[in-house]
Parts: sequence; C-alpha cells; structure tokens
Amino acid sequence: MNLQKLKDTEPAKNRGALYLVGTPIGNLSDITARAIETLRQVDIVAAEDTRHSQILLNHHGITATRLTPYHANNLDRATPALLRELEKGKNVALISDAGSPGISDPGAVLVREAVNCGITVIPIPGATAPILAVTASGFPSARFIFEGFLPRKKGRKTLFESWIGEKRTILFFESPKRIVKTLKEIRENTGDRKICVVRELTKKFEEFLRGSIDEVIDNLEKREQVKGEITVVIAPENFDRK
Repeated sequence: MNLQKLKDTEPAKNRGALYLVGTPIGNLSDITARAIETLRQVDIVAAEDTRHSQILLNHHGITATRLTPYHANNLDRATPALLRELEKGKNVALISDAGSPGISDPGAVLVREAVNCGITVIPIPGATAPILAVTASGFPSARFIFEGFLPRKKGRKTLFESWIGEKRTILFFESPKRIVKTLKEIRENTGDRKICVVRELTKKFEEFLRGSIDEVIDNLEKREQVKGEITVVIAPENFDRK
C-alpha cells in the first residue's frame, strides 16, 4: 500500500482526528455516552459491516452521520480515501462489528497509516471481549496473553507447544465450528488444562463453560450444534482454583 507521508511541518490543526470508538459486543446498551456523542459529531463513521453498524446507530438515534465501509476486502482503496478526508479536516470514527476497533480486525491498518501520516488518533473506551472473558473466568488476570484468532494451518502446532509451561493466562477467539477440534489439538499438545469457554458474551444466551479441556469437550460434543461468538480462556499450567 503506497501512502504518501505528510511533511512534519504541516500543521496538525488543519487535519481531522481519527476516533477509535468502542461499540457493544452484544447488548446494544453497552456503549458509553462519550461514544454515542462522538458518533453523532464526527463527519464519517468507517464501519466493518455498514448494515450491522446501522442497527447500532439507529438504536441510539444517530441518523445524520455518513457511514462508509472499511473491511478486509477494501483496505487498499478505503485506507487512502479515509486518510484524504482526515487530511482535509474531516473527523472520522472507526468502529468494528463488536468491541474495540483494531483488535483482530482490519482497523489496525488505518490506525497505523494515520499515525504514520501524523493524524491525531483518539481512543474512545468500550466493551472488549478478552477483558470481560478473563475477568469472569476465575483464572489469574494480572498477567495474560491474547492470541487473537489462531492460525488455521501453518504455525498452529508450534503455537500450541509454546504454551507448555506458560505461567500466564492465555486467551484467543475461535469459531463455533472449529472449537471442539481446536480444544482437542490443544489437549494433545499441552495436556489437559483448566479452561473457560465463553460463548455469546453480554447476549441473551451468554454462557461460561468451566472445567478441564476433557470436561468442556464432552459438554460441547453432546450438543447438536455449537453457536455464537466464542472466547477461550486457558489457565496457567498447574493452576488449581481454590
């Protein structure tokens, strides 16, 4: 992606700001007053899925803000287009489908390029699944690592083996279609560990499955189908809840 870096001498006040707005991960009420006000006042809202985000904006009575798509399939075109708007003095809010933009989504590209161009980046706090999952898991939360979405093929086994002896809590996202397969692979490579599979955080069917990997696999395999968004929390090796 060829993006021309602006000269350091160009006044930042002539440019707009990029707001990273945290949005609900499920319950539409889980959004701050500051986030709502920001989405009302900016010139453009860049959204991962405009249809999904329009539901949120309508729910909170935000109707006048321009909504534009920003996702993995249009980065090469949308990133420079948004930077041009920022350079012209337009304020842009970046939102993801759920949670804080830039965490395991394409928003990280726009943030990186905005920083490179000297654009002011302003984070607006909101809900984030990894933090909610680790704090509710019952596992140590003072130190943890977040792996995002796991690699599908290359590097997968190496990653699992790197968790052997890990003294920090481990978190990652997983598809409901792959969750059982992934848990079996982790068990094969790291041994049976205490885990917490968090499903549908903040939604009507929110669920926490806690136990050994074997116990959670047994629970999931008895179901006709596993649905919903999933965050997995793995306790440190030799962890024993007391």
